[in-house]
Amino acid sequence: MTAPSSRVSDRIGSIAESATLAVDAKAKALKAAGEDVIGFGAGEPDFPTPGYIVDAAVQAASEPRFHRYSPAAGLPELRQALAEKTTRDSGFAVEPGQVLVTNGGKQAVYNTFATLLNPGDEVIVPTPYWTTYPEAIRLAGGVPREVFAGPDQGYQVTVEQLEAALTERTKVLLFVSPSNPTGAVHSPEATEEIGRWAAQKGLWVVTDEIYEHLTYDGVPFTSIASLPELADQVVVLNGVAKTYAMTGWRVGWMVGPGDVIKAAANLQSHATSNVANVSQMAALAAVTGPLDAVEEMKVAFDRRRRAMVEGLNAVAGFSCPTPQGAFYAYVDVRDALADGARPAEVAGRTPTTSAELAELILEEAKVAVVPGEAFGPSGYLRLSYALGDDDLARGLERIQRLLGTA
Repeated sequence: MTAPSSRVSDRIGSIAESATLAVDAKAKALKAAGEDVIGFGAGEPDFPTPGYIVDAAVQAASEPRFHRYSPAAGLPELRQALAEKTTRDSGFAVEPGQVLVTNGGKQAVYNTFATLLNPGDEVIVPTPYWTTYPEAIRLAGGVPREVFAGPDQGYQVTVEQLEAALTERTKVLLFVSPSNPTGAVHSPEATEEIGRWAAQKGLWVVTDEIYEHLTYDGVPFTSIASLPELADQVVVLNGVAKTYAMTGWRVGWMVGPGDVIKAAANLQSHATSNVANVSQMAALAAVTGPLDAVEEMKVAFDRRRRAMVEGLNAVAGFSCPTPQGAFYAYVDVRDALADGARPAEVAGRTPTTSAELAELILEEAKVAVVPGEAFGPSGYLRLSYALGDDDLARGLERIQRLLGTA
């Protein structure tokens, strides 16, 4: 009998590590070792979860009914609330049976692609993309087809680009607005144009709306799921992590046609079964409660957004457009690389890629950023401004001191 070539399956071994979590882990390890590291890596609000949500969880923990298994698709009261919330915020009228509660947004992403894709089916992935999307697509047997939109387009793809990427194997269009990693927000007109194109082509649309409440400068959030012609071929992904500062509670959801949700729930019943009941009750309090705490956090994010853009544009070779949503800045650093406009070494090194530049910034300035390679082409850095004001200012100052000012 021939020994297997690897102890790990090709399917799992081919999955790339989450770059954002890897950067965050490295920053935390350096901190634990006594280094004064400032982390711009993880998209994690620095605020505590609002008190009324925590109170709901404490109350739930004391109730014996929540000490037991519950339906794999989610607590009925939470599915009802999420259906109402989706109808209200996304303009997509759904029933509770069209909602599946998942263990965080990432499980919703994987469940969706695993349910929709057959081996070889293609998904159009506007790029820059969140690092998990292409890996989830590949794990589900699909093929991501990247469509890159650079800063000259405001990091927003056009229908013409999507049309050029279309093949006979295309089954799904991924649509993310507001965007992680760029903070780009599609206008209502652009959203409608893309949605109508997808409907005409008979494509499924998977739309991630987890940053729906985080837009700035009066820019509106528009759900592509609100187009009536997409009602039977759209899946909405969402979660409580970003809006309510609940990254550790692990509650996400997917909303879509009943047959797709039923199939995805069957998958989840064999994978993880129900989400922790205490977390589900916390999520119920979040989505049915007021947005006052969210608005307070948004004011802080907006302040940090402006400080981040100003600070990054002051760095030699950096060019950062103003993001309109989420809490990330996506900065073009091509002119800061050795093959760009930078004439000299930095700390004895000449970085030629954004990955090398990110490594240099971490090692020399003790600031953690995520390189563009994690989200698509090299030449860019993503920095989260969800951290505190003081750390943000100190981190930007360190990068300016290392690389020089414009």
